[in-house]
Amino acid sequence: MGYSVGQVAGFAGVTVRTLHHYDEIGLLSPSGRSGAGHRRYDDADLDRLQQILFYRELGFPLDEVAVLLDDPTSDPREHLRWQHALLSERIARLQQMAKAVEHAMEAKKMGINLTPEERFEVFGDKDPEQYAEEAEQRWGGTEAYAESQRRAATYTKDDWKRIQDEVADWGARYAALVADGAPAEGEAAMDLAEEHRLHIGKWYYDCPYEMHTCLGDMYVADERFKAYYDSMGAGVAEHLRDAITANAVRKA
Repeated sequence: MGYSVGQVAGFAGVTVRTLHHYDEIGLLSPSGRSGAGHRRYDDADLDRLQQILFYRELGFPLDEVAVLLDDPTSDPREHLRWQHALLSERIARLQQMAKAVEHAMEAKKMGINLTPEERFEVFGDKDPEQYAEEAEQRWGGTEAYAESQRRAATYTKDDWKRIQDEVADWGARYAALVADGAPAEGEAAMDLAEEHRLHIGKWYYDCPYEMHTCLGDMYVADERFKAYYDSMGAGVAEHLRDAITANAVRKA
């Protein structure tokens, strides 16, 4: 008979209202109904709900989650590998932050004044606002972000599906190129880097070569972006960065 909506809500720690909403928008529709017409969820439904909650925890909006999960070419194992990489990075970061809080608590308890360096060492040498500030200073990044938000607000589920399909197709071709040992400075890699830049311009915001080069650096420097691109294939993030740089030089 499967599980009732109340049981599933209890398992997952969500509200019944949330499950009803997921059903209404087509994100998670139960596989069956009871004789009285009540929702009944099977194990496959629970697997999908788990994936939804993983992506929600990582900050993905519901429409993008739907596109990711409804892609007929997607592999559930790839979803899990990608989520594992992103969550592992977040866990490591939170553990580091927790230790810093413990250190601060102990210092307060002992009446010790921490130096400025000790107070902020947990943040390392990476300024959280580094990329936003650089984008705003050099390219008017705030407007680029606003443009991206304006466009995204108009996209339908079909639009997000087209975006996802383009990304998946591009990623498969780029990963194959890297696996074949093609150089980042080669024509094939630079052509795919140019395709990557044009995809950003088509769907999000105008991306001139200088900005694209900065993004390429971020794909390696930021662990989250690196995990995303390397989930396509080993070494993709660094290879793409180099191809983006080479393409910018070629187009200069």
